[in-house]
Amino acid sequence: MPDRSDPPEYDWLYGKGRAQNPAPTPASQPASEPEATRVMPRTPRHDVARPPAPTPATAPAAPTAPRRRRRFPYGKLVLLVLVAWIAYLVLVPVLAWKRIDQVDAFPSGSRPASQPGTTYLLVGSDSRKGLSKKENRRLGTGGVGDVGQRTDTIMLLHTGDGPSLLLSIPRDSIVPIPGHGSTKINAAFAYGGAPLLVQTIEQSTGVRIDHYVEIGFGGFVNSVDAVGGVTICPTTKMVDRRANLNIKKGCQHVNGITALGYARSRHTSGIGDIDRARHQREVVSAIGSKVKSPWTVLNPFRYWNVNHAATSSLKVDKDSSVVDLARFGWAMTRVNGKDGLTCSMPIRDLAVHWDTDRALALLRFIKTDHTGDIPKSLCQPTGIAGVS
Repeated sequence: MPDRSDPPEYDWLYGKGRAQNPAPTPASQPASEPEATRVMPRTPRHDVARPPAPTPATAPAAPTAPRRRRRFPYGKLVLLVLVAWIAYLVLVPVLAWKRIDQVDAFPSGSRPASQPGTTYLLVGSDSRKGLSKKENRRLGTGGVGDVGQRTDTIMLLHTGDGPSLLLSIPRDSIVPIPGHGSTKINAAFAYGGAPLLVQTIEQSTGVRIDHYVEIGFGGFVNSVDAVGGVTICPTTKMVDRRANLNIKKGCQHVNGITALGYARSRHTSGIGDIDRARHQREVVSAIGSKVKSPWTVLNPFRYWNVNHAATSSLKVDKDSSVVDLARFGWAMTRVNGKDGLTCSMPIRDLAVHWDTDRALALLRFIKTDHTGDIPKSLCQPTGIAGVS
């Protein structure tokens, strides 16, 4: 057995001199327990590429609703404009109505019974109400203010199931006036105003007057100007200083002043007042034709002017309402052409005496609301049979 004092044979393994300087042994470890094997630390290699670290998974984003573009509310705007326009169309006549004078136009006592359709008495008075001295000179109407109860225009407007009828009654017609004997019909207006004129016409014709409408010079002129003037067609050159009129022959566009002179003149024709009544119907029909144009409703300024044109010198009966006046205005737009008839009371001479047989026949058609059956022989421009 080898001597342990000699150098061990395995110094190459444990290291030379290890035995001389043995490592201290912990108190808790027996001396005979072999030393634990040591592991040399590994040095990391930098030349080997590492895989990228995994990216943490993210939850998918919630779908986003498409963004809607806000549309301009054209429908609401159109509706708002339409409502405002309808309100304007209603409000303007109501405001105009408040400026109109209402008068006691109907007589007391017995009157013709109610008849089918509606008959208006239209009176053109020579009232200067609302006109200044300068305007009277410009219109050639003479005095200022109300210069007495006189009328140059007397018409019956009948509307019903048939065509609307505008019938002139010559102001010089000789008829019996209650309490005043037989004289010119316009004297009834001078003697007793609207009530006596209504009574005279009802007793002479048998036609019941349902509503009364009176317009003065100023209102007449304003009505023509409100529709932008009218077209008249005189058959001859007309020069009448009393009516402030000087116009050429043939169709021409005129303003309110000229139209008034044309409707008042009776000194340029051989049939005087008969021809004047025809001119009056011509102008009234022309105004009605212009009023019913769509432009009257579509143009707010013209609509306002048309509704307010005559109100400064307009009078109606106290039984009339704004609806009755609107119906009157609508009927006046339908008296020209195929939509209506314009006639003069049948007369037998220029004195002026009515042609009794023809007059009664015409009036029966009106009283029974059969205007569509009126023959041309009874509806003449002059009222004289065979004279147009």
